[in-house]
Amino acid sequence: MNIICAVDKNWAIGLNGNLLVSIPQDKKYFRDETLGKTIIMGRKTFEDLPGVAALYGRKNIVLSRDKSFNPEGTIVLRDLKECLDYIKKEEIPDEEVFIIGGESIYSQFLPYCDIAHITYIDYEYKADRYMHNLDKDSNWQLVLESDEETYFDLVYYFRLYKRRNNI
Repeated sequence: MNIICAVDKNWAIGLNGNLLVSIPQDKKYFRDETLGKTIIMGRKTFEDLPGVAALYGRKNIVLSRDKSFNPEGTIVLRDLKECLDYIKKEEIPDEEVFIIGGESIYSQFLPYCDIAHITYIDYEYKADRYMHNLDKDSNWQLVLESDEETYFDLVYYFRLYKRRNNI
C-alpha cells in the first residue's frame, strides 16, 4: 500500500482540521497518482473534501465508527481490520491503494505500507496534526527526490520513500 501526504519540516500535516497549505502542483500530483486507484481516508478527511463528496475516478473508502455515516459514492468500513479484509476480499493490489489521511489513519496503516509519496514543504507551520517522520525511521529510505519546486516564495520537493525491506 501507499501513503500520500504533504508535510512541513516537522512532518506536520494539519491545523484545526485543515491542511497547512494548498499548492496547485501538489494537488495535481495527488490527482495523477490516485486517479483510477483506491483511496482510504478517515471520516474527518472525507468531510474536508471539496463539496464533501467522493473523489471522482477513484474507489473511495472511508473509515468511520458512525453507523449512520454512509455518503454517496463511498464504501464505509468501521476499522482497520475490516478495511484490510475488504482489500483482500476484493483482490485490490497493494500498489493500487493510497492512504490519504488524516493523522490517525496514517498511523494505523503505516505498518502495512511500503511506499510513501511525500510532498515535503521546506517551511515550519503551526500545527496540531502530524505524519510519522520517515526521515527519522530506519525502516524507511528516501529513494527519489524531485528538483526544488516553488509556489510563490514556498520551496517544496516531491519525495518517494520505500520501506527498506522492499528496496
